Amino acid sequence: MTTPGALPVAVLLCCLLYTASAGRLRRRGDRWPVARDAGFWLGGCLLVAAFAVPWETWLPPFTAHTAAHVTAGMAAPLPLVLARPVTLALRTLPLSARRALVRLTRSRLVTVLLFPPVAAALDFGGLWVIHRAPLPPSLHHHPLLLLHLFLAGLLFTFALLAVDPVRHRAGPAVRAGTLLAAAAAHAVLAKSLWAAGPPGTAHTPTDLHLASQLMYYGGDAVEIALALLLASQWYRAQGRSLRPHRGTRQPAPA
Repeated sequence: MTTPGALPVAVLLCCLLYTASAGRLRRRGDRWPVARDAGFWLGGCLLVAAFAVPWETWLPPFTAHTAAHVTAGMAAPLPLVLARPVTLALRTLPLSARRALVRLTRSRLVTVLLFPPVAAALDFGGLWVIHRAPLPPSLHHHPLLLLHLFLAGLLFTFALLAVDPVRHRAGPAVRAGTLLAAAAAHAVLAKSLWAAGPPGTAHTPTDLHLASQLMYYGGDAVEIALALLLASQWYRAQGRSLRPHRGTRQPAPA
């Protein structure tokens, strides 16, 4: 997989900017967990690895292609979203920039894109088009395609976890249902690749089987992590709703 020359530099600059902003927040006396810094760096490293690692030298062609796609589209977005970069920006940017960012996050377009079913359709629908539509075979190895998978995966993960402030946050039932449907679509696609590769390509059965298993089980690992995070959010929300409000007097025990 060819690496766009500007990508590692851009990722490094974003990571350094994130670290500097988090350090400024801590010096101000605000709490910002160091684990979020580590998560942002991890996501950046996974994104660069998806482009830069010579997958083809270690794996068969289609399996290498799948490894890069799973890394960029599923593994890298998760720690980046958990690092809450939008929240950090809203707490450290100048006032004018914060207002512009709030207007962006509350715009109608962003609201529609962050509706979980829409984000899932863009992410997993794109995967189906890539692997099942009669596209030119050379397109499967184009860096822009890999970048598209990363951005679509980032949008889906952001919409599903909703850890950063947005205008309209879908309820846990909608997000959980969307994750279930997306996981099913991803599993069906992975199983279909066991039998036949993308149209216009010729891969050995061994290559297809290995790539199918990598897509299936790699996707399962990320989707289980997302499910656990959603369950944790629901558990905390239920705990807050059941917690007695401040200032209310509880009845004395009999």
